[in-house]
Amino acid sequence: MASTDGRHRAAVLGSPIAHSLSPVLHRAAYAALGLDDWSYDRFEIDEAALPGFIEGLDSSWAGLSLTMPLKRAILPLLDSVSEIASSVEAVNTVVFTEDGRRVGDNTDIPGMIAALRERGVEKTESAAVLGAGATASSALAALSEICAGPVTAYVRSRERGDEMRGWGERLGVDVRIADWAEAEQALRAPLVIATTPAGATDALTDDVPETPGTLFDVLYEPWPTGLAAAWAARGGPVVGGLDLLVHQAVLQVEQMTGRGPAPLAAMRQAGEQALAAR
Repeated sequence: MASTDGRHRAAVLGSPIAHSLSPVLHRAAYAALGLDDWSYDRFEIDEAALPGFIEGLDSSWAGLSLTMPLKRAILPLLDSVSEIASSVEAVNTVVFTEDGRRVGDNTDIPGMIAALRERGVEKTESAAVLGAGATASSALAALSEICAGPVTAYVRSRERGDEMRGWGERLGVDVRIADWAEAEQALRAPLVIATTPAGATDALTDDVPETPGTLFDVLYEPWPTGLAAAWAARGGPVVGGLDLLVHQAVLQVEQMTGRGPAPLAAMRQAGEQALAAR
């Protein structure tokens, strides 16, 4: 854990970064925890600029949050990486130790599990994943903890299907591949995790079953997505991207500051207010 003694700076890096909610969430946590001398900023950094930025940090830095496209680019710049981050080759959290080491972790995966647990989903017999990007691999890692049976991934290309199958083998998940053209069938699963960009699932809104399971849509802006709104209208439980963002940020705050528990409710409220103001 990072010491609070003389190490008070943190930030989120990525590109694009202007709309990141991370500063809102982390600053709300600092306020609630009484960490008045802590700061949390955002920096527009791409893969090319990342090494120079990291090398330029001084001992006042406690940690970094990383978003796209840096979650894999950071790997060769770290001294150690947690097992869970190694399992998906993606780091979203860097903690700087007092002896100057850079330690990478992935809080997206436990954040997903915590967000689902908050909605009463502890275990599932099977699941469907819409999409096959970086977030989909984190979803598979989360499902490796809570899903007893097969996971069907709905993808747009054979290459993406091969990647998801490979992640499944690596994570110990029975991944079955289906074509995106059959994505309406995904909605019958007891747990559906949508990891696609905005608008990608809009065509599926009329296919939501009469009694849906649980939908986890990782988007938070715009919210609700068409699929999330249709799901809720049918009475199905919906977990949103803000839920994920807050739960993973809770873990980041605790790791970077060495203080906890982080104030989940205050962070969520701050995120909701920031989104409402946009």
